[in-house]
Amino acid sequence: METNPIPVLTVQTSPFDDQRPGTNGLRKKTAVFESKKNYLQNYIQSVLSSIDLRDRQGCTMVVGSDGRYFSRAATEVIVQMAAANGIGRLVIGHNGILSTPAVSCIIRKIKAIGGIILTASHNPGGPAGDFGIKFNVANGGPSPDTVMDRIYQVSRTLEEYTICPDLHIDLSRLGRQDFDLENKFKPFRVEIVDSVEIYLNMLRGIFDFSAIKSLLTGSEQLKIRIDAMNGVMGPYVRRILCDELGAPANSAVNCVPLEDFGGQYPNPNPTFAVSLMDSMKGGEFGFGAAFDADGDRCMILGQNGFFVNPSDSLAVMAANLSCVPYFRQVGIRGFARSMPTSTALDRVAKAMKVALYETPAGWRFFGNLMDSGRCSFCGEESFGTGSDHIREKDGLWSVLVWLSIIAVRKQGVEEIVRDHWAKLGRNYYCRFDYEGVDPRAAYYLMRDLEAVITDKAFTNQKFAVGSNVYSVEKTDNFEYIDPVDGSVSRNQGLRIIFTDSSRIVFRLSSSGAGVGTTIRIYAESYERDPERHSRETQVVLGPLIAIALKISDIHERTGRRGPTVIT
Repeated sequence: METNPIPVLTVQTSPFDDQRPGTNGLRKKTAVFESKKNYLQNYIQSVLSSIDLRDRQGCTMVVGSDGRYFSRAATEVIVQMAAANGIGRLVIGHNGILSTPAVSCIIRKIKAIGGIILTASHNPGGPAGDFGIKFNVANGGPSPDTVMDRIYQVSRTLEEYTICPDLHIDLSRLGRQDFDLENKFKPFRVEIVDSVEIYLNMLRGIFDFSAIKSLLTGSEQLKIRIDAMNGVMGPYVRRILCDELGAPANSAVNCVPLEDFGGQYPNPNPTFAVSLMDSMKGGEFGFGAAFDADGDRCMILGQNGFFVNPSDSLAVMAANLSCVPYFRQVGIRGFARSMPTSTALDRVAKAMKVALYETPAGWRFFGNLMDSGRCSFCGEESFGTGSDHIREKDGLWSVLVWLSIIAVRKQGVEEIVRDHWAKLGRNYYCRFDYEGVDPRAAYYLMRDLEAVITDKAFTNQKFAVGSNVYSVEKTDNFEYIDPVDGSVSRNQGLRIIFTDSSRIVFRLSSSGAGVGTTIRIYAESYERDPERHSRETQVVLGPLIAIALKISDIHERTGRRGPTVIT
């Protein structure tokens, strides 16, 4: 306990007009947070002030980061400002490290009012990289639109913030640290907790750890290769997969969290997880996975580098949830997917006679469904999958689901996926990302494209590409009415649905921290015939992509020759 009360200061400031949080919080180049005077403090004050004063006084909040550059400095500011704003207790991961799923888990476990996560997900780190601040609410999930709007409204008129600049904590020392503050009746408490333990205890209650351990250590041991990409997941992979479940230590690579992620993009896809792809192609390992910086997303690979498309992974997991004890005990109430995600999950839902919800992109939409008991399992095409055990997507949980399926079915990844296709058909699927597009050009492209596809003349139109003929059945700008609270989300993406169930989707995304907007084009084609399940994805979807490029004029209107990334 400090001997002299720590002073609480009020600092004058001016508002910024660019602090509207998006689906993933507020993301900017690191230099904006680090170098712009009061930029970080303004946003933290806006987050804290968005919480009703009566709820804020004496409450508990969770703080964690993916370990990227500037996280430690930002964590200290958050501690100083939380104390000054009446927060009673902060629970922070050891050395400031907590995965996004772990933050969600802890918020729910200790009934905190919310949590602040310092991450920019798969974006690069370091002084020249990106930084982000995300606020999760009391259910452990991302802020709903109402909360994000409140934060933004505060940020636009903010004139002062309160802080205790003399309050300093030791993030490396586990346990409680108490501080007396001026004009506060109760001491302010900081608890530094083991980054893994609470999350690990939750997983023990979901999975059959003994079955997974036998899979990884038995006579017919499954050799695995797990790449933490120098993000937050290193300690989790080592502790859970190696120490707890017996995988050899050399199964895990890039497990030291680095401020710049080793100079790499911590993005779990074939484009950026190249070393893992190369390792898997050798045939030595039967299962591979890579995680993003904050651990909520993962890529799944089979032997010889067999890539499991995230939409396929979602569908296969859904069809095999009975392999996980948790779902055998509580049952399955419903499935949900984001609109751009392939309809493979819909076919599983129909076969299992389970409700299926189609939502806009953004995990917060799943939270309402889960809180109301409508949904047990959900996911997005962007490598994120999760269930009602927390209110975030969960990369390591997804890996353990896959290992549970392998343990029960005694088949390899590729065989499991191909069996799934044989039963329900294959949804060929890909995404083209055009990153850093001028925002005005992107806006007008989407505006003009919507006018084209929603014109009555467009419906029933036929497109012939080579020997393929596609007849338009339906077009719209996707709109979602939340079945729980009736809220309406409009302009969520342009859809062209063809009579053979093929789809083209156009959507703007602002999840990056750099300059410009990302235009995403999704193409999907369903194939029932097992004889045609081994074709190249780009060959199958080539005609649909050609249609998408033609009707959008994206290359002409953006000056691009092709997409930045293809997934």
